[in-house]
Amino acid sequence: MRPKTEILAPCGSKEALTAALRAGADAVYFGTGNFNARRNADNFDDGALETAAEECRLYGARMHITLNTLVGDSELSAFAQTLARVCNLSADALIVQDLGALRLAREMCPTAELHASTQMSVGTKAGLRLLQERGFSRAVLPRELSESEIADLAWTKILELEMFIHGAQCMCVSGQCLMSAMLGSRSGNRGLCAQPCRLAFSAEGGTGYDLSLKDLSLIEQLPMLVRMGIASFKIEGRMKRPEYVAAAVTACKEALDGAYTPLRRQDLEALFSRSGFTDGYFQNQRGREMFGIRRKENVTAATDALLKSYAKLYEKPPALYGVDFHFTATPDKLPTLTATFDGLECCVTGAVLCETAQRVPLTAEKVSAQLQKCGGTVFFANAITCDIAENTSLPLSEINRMRREALVYFAEKLKSAKPKFVKEYNFTIKPHIAKAPQTFVRVRAVAQIPKNAEFDRLFLPLGTENSVLEQHGAGVYLPRGLFGTESEILEKLQHSAARYVLCDTLDAVAIARKTDKEIIGGPFLNLFNTFALEEAAEIGVSAAVVSHELTVSQIAALGGELPRGACVYGRTPLMLTRNCPVKNGKSCKDCKRQSALCDRKGISFPVRCENGFAEIFNSRPTYMADRLSELRNIDFYFFDFTVETADECAQILQAYQQGAKPTGEYTRGFFYRGVE
Repeated sequence: MRPKTEILAPCGSKEALTAALRAGADAVYFGTGNFNARRNADNFDDGALETAAEECRLYGARMHITLNTLVGDSELSAFAQTLARVCNLSADALIVQDLGALRLAREMCPTAELHASTQMSVGTKAGLRLLQERGFSRAVLPRELSESEIADLAWTKILELEMFIHGAQCMCVSGQCLMSAMLGSRSGNRGLCAQPCRLAFSAEGGTGYDLSLKDLSLIEQLPMLVRMGIASFKIEGRMKRPEYVAAAVTACKEALDGAYTPLRRQDLEALFSRSGFTDGYFQNQRGREMFGIRRKENVTAATDALLKSYAKLYEKPPALYGVDFHFTATPDKLPTLTATFDGLECCVTGAVLCETAQRVPLTAEKVSAQLQKCGGTVFFANAITCDIAENTSLPLSEINRMRREALVYFAEKLKSAKPKFVKEYNFTIKPHIAKAPQTFVRVRAVAQIPKNAEFDRLFLPLGTENSVLEQHGAGVYLPRGLFGTESEILEKLQHSAARYVLCDTLDAVAIARKTDKEIIGGPFLNLFNTFALEEAAEIGVSAAVVSHELTVSQIAALGGELPRGACVYGRTPLMLTRNCPVKNGKSCKDCKRQSALCDRKGISFPVRCENGFAEIFNSRPTYMADRLSELRNIDFYFFDFTVETADECAQILQAYQQGAKPTGEYTRGFFYRGVE
């Protein structure tokens, strides 16, 4: 018998849902409305959502609803309506990214099962414990973790763990990417990623497509992952065709049964891949071999014959449930059919009187033959008994009708569900009253500290000498990439003289909470609404930089009491990646942390490494010195210096004091255009 570990299939359309269910997925995930990370999928709106929920229950598959996008204050009411709707349909789990959405779901639907989206970027034990504290029962792990790192998280059994085991993988750690948003206003955090990373971004001596990874496939590793204790195997692909879904589900089932073959893997590559598959992160073998693009031969490999062969996997419903039948018939009386299934009983009385047979009487064999015709349903005939008087006659069509009526009754019972408890929520948002804005500054190296400049908070790299920290009364910032280094980071922080710490992820917040240092939230906590700010305050954040993706008007409208700031200067980090693109062309020794990527137009994007991760920065800085008066209801201005020298940092801070207009290349970031 196959292990109980869940095979979780993607469904971006009705056809994909049918393929997943009929191929034997244990659970499916899909979105509805505009609050899911694949808004361009067909998704399930209006009556399609109710039908999809009924189909899931009919097949006995768990239904996970994706509500994994950032939600603006103006959208909270609509989000709450969506939340109530899916809970009234008795969704088995809600997948959430936004801390404000989490807060709303936890309060409105206290019995709902909450899963932390991979968009939350949590990959440490401390982070998992924080998720558990906030009401999550499961976390979807980042794709960038190695086998040993996954095992280290799994053995603690803090939460159920779900992981992607097949499909596309982003270059950037999920939830930490602003590439699509910055280059075209289509936000990955809002479900509209345009995948610009699949275009030509070149490192010196690299592949030419140094932000495009091959697709992930860990199907061969499923038995090992079962032994680790992974609860759910997730297939990526809500934008993929139903044949892909059916093939991936089938391959996972075979792997768990010890029957996965190289031929099946070849079919999976043909159905969809980018230059084949990779398991580089899992094997801890990162590098050039992990990169690939969608080539012409990848597209043409999915032949009509191959697609038809996999379409056959979901042509008909599988026979899942055995039904016992007892049939009675006596001349001059109406026949009866009593069907039992899983403790349910259905008694169907015929609409046609039995007659005395003139030539060929009805037999148990004939009745049994008709009752076994359950094709086109999820049922099959189990035990059949008959009580037929001698010389009884009845049209076989009437037996078929009675069988159909009984099976429809059972199907409707399977489709029905008791709604989850939903309570109303108070959407009153108390306006924030800000004090005179302070100045917070982050530099990436001690050598960048501007001389004779005035600021209220200074954030230096973790590991900065205590004498320097004490000299400047400074704090430190934790790296965004923390996977595999939790203990090391905590030890450094505990021995640091820093009084406060900037945390850009929930992992970082969770680690910092183990110390007595004040916690400042960074912009990649993705605090996008008032409820998210309130949730951040409850987990120990004393002040926070709001999401980069908010506009000036959205920032001004945020409520709550948590002091908040906005990043008014800096090259916005566009990607955080564990697979350095620069290494495709040269070594770390040759790079000297001074490299860049060039896009197809020759525009240069700086790349800097820290704690085993690479950050890719925007080609030009955000500049708001002459527009500060338009930023209302904020408590501090955040300056994020990256490639600037100490003198340049000082000049920029002086320009902001003077309200100077920009010179050279610059951008206003998202402050006016926002994101879709």
